[in-house]
Amino acid sequence: MTEPKQQEQAPPTAEPWRPPAGRPHEEPLHDRDRDLDRDRDQASPPQSPALQADHSHVETPATSLSFDSIVTRRSARPATGWRAAVYALTAGRWNPGPSRAEEQYLERVSQIRTLLPGRHVVTVTSMKGGIGKTTTAALLGLALAEYRGDHVIALDANPDAGTLAERLLGVQPIRNVRDLLANADRIEYSTDLARVTERAGRLQVLASEQDPLLSEAFTAAEYHRVIGVLRRFCEVIITDTGTGLVHSAMQGALAETHSIIVTGAPTADGASLASRTLDWLERNGHRDLVERAIVVLSCDRVSRDINLGALRQHFKSRCRDVVEIPPDPHLAKGQQIHLDELRPRTRDAALHLAGLVASQFKDINDLTHGRELG
Repeated sequence: MTEPKQQEQAPPTAEPWRPPAGRPHEEPLHDRDRDLDRDRDQASPPQSPALQADHSHVETPATSLSFDSIVTRRSARPATGWRAAVYALTAGRWNPGPSRAEEQYLERVSQIRTLLPGRHVVTVTSMKGGIGKTTTAALLGLALAEYRGDHVIALDANPDAGTLAERLLGVQPIRNVRDLLANADRIEYSTDLARVTERAGRLQVLASEQDPLLSEAFTAAEYHRVIGVLRRFCEVIITDTGTGLVHSAMQGALAETHSIIVTGAPTADGASLASRTLDWLERNGHRDLVERAIVVLSCDRVSRDINLGALRQHFKSRCRDVVEIPPDPHLAKGQQIHLDELRPRTRDAALHLAGLVASQFKDINDLTHGRELG
């Protein structure tokens, strides 16, 4: 005698998605319920097309699929220190994640890679030389070029035979800004520009004229012409200016500038020079640049009698931010600068500065300093 077959029921299905809002979960219908529904539908008059509900556009779990709902988020893989060693030894089964220092490094790099919707000219200046201006321009250029995919160039516009190219190349430059001006009309491609510039890794370098007599003749009109050529091929242009704020080339640089960096030092005279530079900019129609300015303090000279906290607060009340470059034996040599030979704190300061500059890129279209984007 065979047992009566039990009514087969569909196995329960997993519910990876929540039902859409406003639509209650429907239980499976048994045969008797289906018969009642069929009889009810046959007894009720059909709805007119105007009254029939259109469910063709109702979102279903299949159409609401998202990246976050199907991909498991994992901790970032550590790249340095004991954390990286543990990750490698356990073949990734134990991932302690990156350290706080490594997370900060990744944040800096992410900020440096901010999308740039046009061209951006950064001017590094000070009322006096010997206060870290050229070093700051070199560090900024190297950091931006190292982590960005676009073209970054450092221009030495110092009328007094500037040393930016030597700090970046390690040798006396063969070509300089005079070569670019002499061939400006014939520069049509990036390969043409490469013939009148130098390279320090990923960073392009345009040296200043090394003859002081010829450098003094570098005018605002010539600076504008140089920038006009560079903007056709380079997204970020960093200008290392001379010490004379009223020099013709300096006036040309300020007219093209989107972001400005003022250098100083945590000493009475170094801080005073930086503050007076900001004063001069404000008095001469560049208040908007001052508000966005970054003050860089070269801390190779320090004094216990200087209240660094008060000094930092003074500049933060006037401009955007303050970056301190700690003393570093690699920089103290005065030779070619390499990012990987800097102390970790110095390298981090350079990345911090580059990140602050790059964070202004997204606001480039809102700048109102009368500069035309290339």
